[in-house]
Amino acid sequence: MGLGRNYRWLWSAGVTSNLADGVYGVTLPLLAIRLTDAPAEVAAVRIATSLPWLLLALHAGALADRLDRRALMRGVSLARALGLGLLAWAVAAGAVTLPLLYAVAFVVAAAEVVFDTSAQSLLPAVVDRDRLAAANGRLYAAEITAGELAGPPLGGALVGLSAALALLGGAGAYVVVALLLTGMGGAYRPGRTGTSSVWADVREGLAYLLGHRLLLTLAVLTGAVNMLWYMWLAVFVLYAVDPGPMGLSELGYGLIFTGSAAGGVVGTLLVERLDRRVGRLPLLTASLVGWALFEVGPALTASAWVVGGLVGVGSVGGIMWGVAVVSLRQRIVPDELLGRVNAAYRLISWGALPLGALIGGLLGEVIGLRPLFGLTAAATLALIVPLRLTVTEAAIADAEDS
Repeated sequence: MGLGRNYRWLWSAGVTSNLADGVYGVTLPLLAIRLTDAPAEVAAVRIATSLPWLLLALHAGALADRLDRRALMRGVSLARALGLGLLAWAVAAGAVTLPLLYAVAFVVAAAEVVFDTSAQSLLPAVVDRDRLAAANGRLYAAEITAGELAGPPLGGALVGLSAALALLGGAGAYVVVALLLTGMGGAYRPGRTGTSSVWADVREGLAYLLGHRLLLTLAVLTGAVNMLWYMWLAVFVLYAVDPGPMGLSELGYGLIFTGSAAGGVVGTLLVERLDRRVGRLPLLTASLVGWALFEVGPALTASAWVVGGLVGVGSVGGIMWGVAVVSLRQRIVPDELLGRVNAAYRLISWGALPLGALIGGLLGEVIGLRPLFGLTAAATLALIVPLRLTVTEAAIADAEDS
C-alpha cells in the first residue's frame, strides 16, 4: 500500500468493522419487518441507529481529543459485540420485540459514533497530510467493499438461515476489530496544553466549525444530502422485500446494495485523480447528481435490475462527496481540535439522519413509497443550486493554505 504498517492495521480494522456494519445493518430492518409492516415503525429502526449522531457526537469528539483514540476504538468495538450478542440471544429465545430492537440499535450506533469519530481523527497521525486523499480513498474503497458489497448480501443470506446467526457473526467481527487495533504501534492521545472541562472542549470544537464558513457550509449541505438519503433508506425495505412491489427475498434485498458498493469502489479509485484534474467543486456537483440517480430508481420501476443499476451508477459519484470533504477537513483542522471539529461537523451532517428517517416513515404512510422516492431524488438534485452559490474553488484553496 505504501502508507505504512500502522495504516495497514487501521485499514484491516476498518474493513472488518464495516463488514460487521453491513451484516447487522441489513439484519435489523429485516427483523423489523417480521414484527411489523407499518412504515413508521420500520423507519424507527433507522431513527434508532442514527439518533446517537445527534445526541452524542459532540461528546464523542471531546473524548477523541482527550483520550487515546485507538483505545477508544477498541473499547467501543467490544461494546458493539456485546450489544449484538444480547440481541442474538433474544432472537434465538423468541423474545425479541420492537423496543428491544430499537434499544440495541441505539447502543450499537452510539458505540459507532465514538469509533468513527476517533478513526477519522486518528488517520492524520498515521499518514502524512499530503497522502490523506489517497489514504481515505483506499480506506473508503475497502470499507465499501466489506460494508456494502460483502456485508449486506452476507447478512441477508444469514438471516435467511437464522437471524441469530447473522447477529453472532457481526458480534464476532467486532471482537476481531479490537484485536486488529492492538497491532498498531505508538500512542494516539492528541497533544494538549492546559486542562479544561468536557463542556469547554465541546464548545471549542463547535465554535471552530461555526466560525469556519466553508466547513460549516459543507456540513449543512452534507446534512441535507443525508436527510434525503435516510428518507429513502428508512422505508426502502418495505418496497423491496416480498410482499413489496419488488418482491425480493432477504438475500435479494442485501444484493441490491451490491450495486452501491461496486459503484462506490469505482468512485473511491477515481476521486484522487479527479480531485487533481477537475477540482473539488465539479467533483461535489457530480456527487449530487450521483445521489439523485441512486434514489430515483424505485420511483420509476419495481425492476430489481434497473434499481440496482441506478444505485450502482449513482454511487460512483455519491461516494466522492465523502472522500473529498473528509480529506479537506483533515487538511484544514489542527490535530488537537480534529476530534471535536469532526464531531461537530457530524452533529450537523449525520444528526440529520434521524430526522430523515422520521420524515420518510411518515411521508411513506401519507403519500406512498414511490412518490417519496421521487421527491428525495428531485430534492437532492436541487441542492446543486446552493452548492454552486456558496462554495468556490478559491475558498477551498484559501482554507487549505491558511
